Amino acid sequence: MSRKDPDPYIFTSDSLPLDERFLPPLANGLLGWRVFNGIMHMGGVYNGQLGQCHRADIPCPLAATLHLKEPSEHTFTLDTRKGVFTHSVRTAHVSVTQSLYAHRYHPHMLVMEVLMERLDTTQEPLTLELDNSFTPHSNDITFQAEPDYKGGRCIKGNTLTPEVSGGALFSVHLIWTPVPGTLTLLSSQTQSRWVFFTVVADSTGSAKAFFDTGLQLIAEGDLFPSHCRAWAELWAGCGVEISGPAAMSRALVGCLFYLLSAFPFLRDAPPEFGGVSPGGLSNGREGQDYWGHVFWDEDTWMYPNIALFYPPLAKAVLEYRVRTLEGAKENAKQQGYKGLKFPWESAVTGREVCPEDIYGEQEIHINGDVILAFQMYLHLTQDLAMFQEGQGSEVVWGIADYWVSRVTWSAEENCYYINGVMPPDEYYRNVDNSVYTNTVAKLSLQFAVDLAGQIGYPAPPEWKCIADTLKIPFDSEAKYHPEFDGYKKGSPVKQADVVLLGYPLGLPMTPEVRRNDLDVYEPVTDPNGPAMTWSMFAVGWLELGEAKKAQEQLSKCFSNIQEPFQVWSECADGSGAVNFLTGMGGFLQTVLFGYTGFRVREKSLYFSPLLPDGITELRVRGVSYLGNKMDWEIKSQEVCVTVREGNKTSGKAECCPLEVVLKTSGRKIPLKPGQAVIIPCQPGEIQKQQ
Repeated sequence: MSRKDPDPYIFTSDSLPLDERFLPPLANGLLGWRVFNGIMHMGGVYNGQLGQCHRADIPCPLAATLHLKEPSEHTFTLDTRKGVFTHSVRTAHVSVTQSLYAHRYHPHMLVMEVLMERLDTTQEPLTLELDNSFTPHSNDITFQAEPDYKGGRCIKGNTLTPEVSGGALFSVHLIWTPVPGTLTLLSSQTQSRWVFFTVVADSTGSAKAFFDTGLQLIAEGDLFPSHCRAWAELWAGCGVEISGPAAMSRALVGCLFYLLSAFPFLRDAPPEFGGVSPGGLSNGREGQDYWGHVFWDEDTWMYPNIALFYPPLAKAVLEYRVRTLEGAKENAKQQGYKGLKFPWESAVTGREVCPEDIYGEQEIHINGDVILAFQMYLHLTQDLAMFQEGQGSEVVWGIADYWVSRVTWSAEENCYYINGVMPPDEYYRNVDNSVYTNTVAKLSLQFAVDLAGQIGYPAPPEWKCIADTLKIPFDSEAKYHPEFDGYKKGSPVKQADVVLLGYPLGLPMTPEVRRNDLDVYEPVTDPNGPAMTWSMFAVGWLELGEAKKAQEQLSKCFSNIQEPFQVWSECADGSGAVNFLTGMGGFLQTVLFGYTGFRVREKSLYFSPLLPDGITELRVRGVSYLGNKMDWEIKSQEVCVTVREGNKTSGKAECCPLEVVLKTSGRKIPLKPGQAVIIPCQPGEIQKQQ
């Protein structure tokens, strides 16, 4: 990046978006807040029973906007390196900077800092007005006032309705430093700084402890620095940067920033992770952004990007699914099947919370999507303990048993069917043999058999039998995959469905069939469908070596990016879920798994780089594989791979010496920590040193 180029990590504007939905969200894996909004949310805190369940609104005491009476210039900046949003105001006499952040290391804390600096030699008092929309009230929580604590105001309350009948209510406790209506720079001062913060916890004792920590950090001058250090550590462990169009650079940074914000910080004992919803923690109140529920969006669209950099964060996603085992078991039982049926929409218990029954009943591919996440984690880490001690195997066996009870035998075609489903393409329901659903079912049964072999579990023979004979619809004349039995070629499609067979599912097919699938479905896919769709078309064309066609598809995603803060909308017209992490996840996968050609296989990390015109270099920092951290620099003619020295991934991943194997020549090159290895830009794989 030259000095003249704008920093792609900093998004700046002299005005805010007209639609307040596109104000930047701030989150830290536990708390989420859209700046200036009177409402925030806490991970795992919901109100309402089953189909009425939604993220509980928590009032935010920091919902303050600043005003000066004299003419002023305004600048609004989101610094993604530091995870801070600033509103700067400048007049002839004074400069004011309001900084807002969700503390990255101490996740129970939201912070607002205000700095006033005198710009001239006058000694008049200067007053700043703060317009605060905060009221200690919520439609979801019955709050009551508590005695002040060390200058902080306190309220506590419980949610109104449990997720399931007879279930527990959530307890929410807030302590905050009150924000006054005005701040004054005294005549004797050239500058002054004020710090206001809020802590949210599930008990009074915890809230007081977190508030004490905040006061201590302020006294030591380490509140903001400790936040910045945590973000610096995260960015040191991952990164996706290009030498190319500025809009593309900003988009990549924005996607990774918002995805990282949705996950907890890497620490010894992070708060229990509540999963990631399509709109993130900042959204999800009643009737908004899918009510904060967790879908396949987490496992299929967001997860692969995070897993490639941070296996411990990927493990947090798997542990979330493990904690919902009992709910998944009850879902299957209520539908009349065995094993586990993970909900199409999930909150805390694992029971189905989708407001419309048909999705929970028929969009059963969610089970296979969950298994793909478990499989990717195992292949990246070889962490069998997650499956032997961490109950991962219970998820795998339970889903395999579900498929066994869900299939029916067709004597006519001599294969198994899965009937009465809704595919990822939600324009259709009650169809038979969705090619995507059947394929993920096949893959999850195969993984169950493989895992059973690794840990000595006696796999029922029907797992392999069904996997081997489950129908995968294919038109042998037109040489493409019909979306389901009876699909009429040319019928409209809502979103990526069949095109997912090649990636991420990896269903074996010839290049001709892969091309036909792309050609058949691209022209009939809804142009205003969900944002992640075009990313998968782009990956498909990259697999076929068609970088120009890939960029044409990927460019469609930019209609979903709302300036100036790179907040995504679900649909290109700005409608649908906001801060649409699902679309961001798809966009990142185009680069992380498309441009690089990365494929996480059982025994290797495959790569096949291809850069489109206009991008001269791709830098992917912090790729995690078998306990190692790798940095990649990809150019049109060569690739540089460096295993970081003394920088291993955390968690239980076994740290194995690695080597590169070039596909064309079969040449093997050891990867020694700290030593860059330059290879031709061609397919190959990373594997354990033999």
